[in-house]
Amino acid sequence: MNDLDISAIKDIFAREDAARAPMHLVHADLHGTGTGLYVGNKQAASDPALLAAHGIGAVLNCAVNLDINMATRPDPEARALPFGWGPVRYYKLGIVDGPGNPASMLLAGYYQLKGLIEQELPQKASYPWPAGGSVLVNCRGGRSRSVTLVALFLHLECPGTYPTLQAAIDHIRVARELQPQEWPQAPKQVLVDAAQWSADMVRMIAPHLPRS
Repeated sequence: MNDLDISAIKDIFAREDAARAPMHLVHADLHGTGTGLYVGNKQAASDPALLAAHGIGAVLNCAVNLDINMATRPDPEARALPFGWGPVRYYKLGIVDGPGNPASMLLAGYYQLKGLIEQELPQKASYPWPAGGSVLVNCRGGRSRSVTLVALFLHLECPGTYPTLQAAIDHIRVARELQPQEWPQAPKQVLVDAAQWSADMVRMIAPHLPRS
């Protein structure tokens, strides 16, 4: 891909991003729990009011080149840089949007997303969030990394609805309002390939997981 191709793709993304909402619900009522699964961009993940309006209880940022200061309640022990609690539970998985990731990072991302949804937090002051809530998975644009990870998750968790990884990707593209001219790079094929490998690994690992 030459510089002109890259520039043209960036122009398409910029134009469509301007017309698209920062996040979209891609799957409602996961497993009958009431948990909604959203895909979005950096603006969505950094807007506490928007997160609250959609009942978001947890955010998984899967972009390595995007850091968000979610500490709206700084800890008094913070010194050089603030740390503390944010309005939602915040998780980070640093994926490169293209080549460079070990395939196992998508595998880890599946288990991280599944884990944060099923996680039970202690009733302690240092865990101040209410239980439950929906989940936002974001990256910078909400087009590639987050789409791939959520597609992997939905394919594995809801195979009756999404029997293939591609079926899950196709569904999210429509729900996220990604336009056909974006599809060749939204999501990146190298990430889709890693997600397919990860799906195969999850099915191999599943019989060997400890019983809860």
